Amino acid sequence: MKTFEKAVPYIRKNLSKIILGIILIIIIDAGQLITIKVMQKAIDGIGREGFTATSLLYASLLILGITIMITILRYFWRIAFIGTAWIIDRDLRQMYYDHLLKLSPNFFNKTKTGDLMAYATNDMNAVRMLIGFGFVVGADIIVLSIASIFFMVGISLRLTLLAIIPMPILSVIIIYFGKEIHGRFRKVQKIFAAMSGKVQETISGIRVVKVFVQEEAELEKMSEQARDYVKENIALVKIFAMFFPMLFLVINISMGIVLVFGGESTIFNEISIGEFVAFFQYLGMLIWPMIAIGWIVNLYQRGTASLKRLNSIFEIEPEIIDENVDTSIQDLKGKVTFKNLNFQYNSQTPQIFENISFEIDVGKTLAIVGRTGCGKTTIIDLLTRVYNPPKNAIFIDDVELFKIPLEVLRDNVVMVPQDIFLFSDSIANNISLAKPDIDRTYVEEVARYAQVYDEIIDFEDGFDTVIGERGVTLSGGQKQRIAIARALLTNPNILILDDALSSVDTKTEKKILNLLIKLRKDKTTIIIAHRISSLQHADKIIILSNKKIAESGTHKELLAKKGIYKDLFEKQQIEEKLE
Repeated sequence: MKTFEKAVPYIRKNLSKIILGIILIIIIDAGQLITIKVMQKAIDGIGREGFTATSLLYASLLILGITIMITILRYFWRIAFIGTAWIIDRDLRQMYYDHLLKLSPNFFNKTKTGDLMAYATNDMNAVRMLIGFGFVVGADIIVLSIASIFFMVGISLRLTLLAIIPMPILSVIIIYFGKEIHGRFRKVQKIFAAMSGKVQETISGIRVVKVFVQEEAELEKMSEQARDYVKENIALVKIFAMFFPMLFLVINISMGIVLVFGGESTIFNEISIGEFVAFFQYLGMLIWPMIAIGWIVNLYQRGTASLKRLNSIFEIEPEIIDENVDTSIQDLKGKVTFKNLNFQYNSQTPQIFENISFEIDVGKTLAIVGRTGCGKTTIIDLLTRVYNPPKNAIFIDDVELFKIPLEVLRDNVVMVPQDIFLFSDSIANNISLAKPDIDRTYVEEVARYAQVYDEIIDFEDGFDTVIGERGVTLSGGQKQRIAIARALLTNPNILILDDALSSVDTKTEKKILNLLIKLRKDKTTIIIAHRISSLQHADKIIILSNKKIAESGTHKELLAKKGIYKDLFEKQQIEEKLE
């Protein structure tokens, strides 16, 4: 039952509809059985005294009435079962999506997007089919099997025992092929996930593929994945190609036995012609459960294989969670303190920081400088709990970071990262992401602050221009400035710009930063940048080198020290002059 653990609450929630569907199935099956009994009486009545054409008409009308009732009830059981399966499917998808949103960034660093999409498509569909048809077929098998055998025994116990002789063979076939189907289907789903991942990766990186003229190479890789997918599906088809014919072989053996021995019993008047016809029809109804057992085994094996794959995601616990937080904290002012921070991502990776300590007061600007790979972004990731820092190493407003509820932290600390992500939506909606109902006037205002307003209104649809996936239709500088506008609209108490102006020219960068100084004079700002000329206004500048803070101070103080900072500054001045 552990496999179904996540689905059970949603099944319970819709249990009344499922029970209604089962009741309808029982009524429908009873109607089918009664129809056969009516037909049996009609056949046996032909030629008997008192049985007239009117009697046949009444029998026909009764069969017609029962058939109409069955037709109507079939409509309602489909709604009860299939409709409920879609509702459960929706709830499971919602739970899956909610769980993904809770997982830490480290999970997504190690998991392909295509794999996650395969879970949300093929695997969810297999689970829905199991839930949608599993109850139907299960109820049908039980009711029809018991009722058919009951009526068959009522006609002839001997003939019934002869008819069910091949049944044990059927059980062996189902058990063996069930295991094979389960294993093969898991392989199919695994290959499908890999193929989906390759498609997603190739489409996302199509510009790189074209720049390096790698279309043929990517096509070959895709063809290889597709061949593997076809190969595994053919292996699965081969199982079914043996499974169902063997089921029908057993079924036809049973029918042959009934034909021989049932015909003999009819000749010797042990049973009537009507009973012989009815027995064959009851056997026909028993054949459906025999076939359905094979189908339900297929559904069960596919569904449980997919549920196990989904459970492997559900079992992953998020690393970043609220634990022993102070719920009285509803807002942050912006004082940031690092105390003797030591950090490495895991025991296999090298140390990133050794005894890092610094402090920035409310309303001040901190600049972080250092060579590529020195850990500038890591400091920000730890402050925002993208990764968990060591305990008692980072404080905001003199409160230990883990005491601050994540929701409060996310509301008050907004970061504009190096890798800008924009949605395939209008520019206005991308800017107002955090405040979708805000007045357009404020959207335009922050666009002006970010020095991107003039370029936006030059587009054909202005702020209503729909940009491509990940903002592919915009330049790097435009994407960065739209992301800055998006951050400014939230007016956070702590704003972090992580090299968020790297694609903007020096003149525009200075304009944006000068405006930020005026706009955020009472709020904390942290800036990571490579261009030192744009950081001269910062209240404090720290230089990271060799896992430690090598230098710290204002622009003038650092130049006076004649150390790393001055060396970087002078080199950049020469580069700017050359440009």
